[in-house]
Amino acid sequence: MKNLKQRAGIVVALLAFTSACSTSTNTTSRNQFYDSSGQQDAGQTVSRLATEDSYFGQPLQVYLTGYSYWDNTPPGSARIARPVIHRSAGGTGTYNDPVTLAVGHVKTGSRSAMDFQTGTRFYIERLRKYAIVEDLCGDGNRPQDGPCHSGYKGRPWIDIYVGGRTSDKSFTNNCTYRVTGIQNVIVNPAPGHPVHSGEITASGCQVF
Repeated sequence: MKNLKQRAGIVVALLAFTSACSTSTNTTSRNQFYDSSGQQDAGQTVSRLATEDSYFGQPLQVYLTGYSYWDNTPPGSARIARPVIHRSAGGTGTYNDPVTLAVGHVKTGSRSAMDFQTGTRFYIERLRKYAIVEDLCGDGNRPQDGPCHSGYKGRPWIDIYVGGRTSDKSFTNNCTYRVTGIQNVIVNPAPGHPVHSGEITASGCQVF
């Protein structure tokens, strides 16, 4: 778990990635997003997308970053905080084996209220991958003060696991930069979207 306050300057200057963290307990799903100015209008949209059946399968723009085996918490591990399908971070990107995602959260004591419910699926169009919320992004006693929860230019921030255990560390780091940016996604997607299967790093870190 890297300190996101230390990394905030790097994120702004380089559009860099953030690490996921995995220490909080007793999750309460929140499904609400606050933009960088502290306003809740964007959060109301995300809340509806994540909770109302009528919004399932609807498009959304997010700010996507990547984290890897090398900068996870602890470094050199695939540990995750909220396992659903996987015991550790992973996934090939198919509907049945989506890639692990980390999302921002608000921590109050030992409780963490997540910006998207554990188990929420996304389809990320430019990666041609399905992904699933299984981890937390942001560390310390107030992760809500960090960029994962605050978002980027009024958009929710999600952090995808790119893998890298069997890949060169430099290539893996470059992969996290490559996937970083504003992306079109589908929240709670149906099966059947085009898929480029495989771990993101090991399969060439392709962006379409």
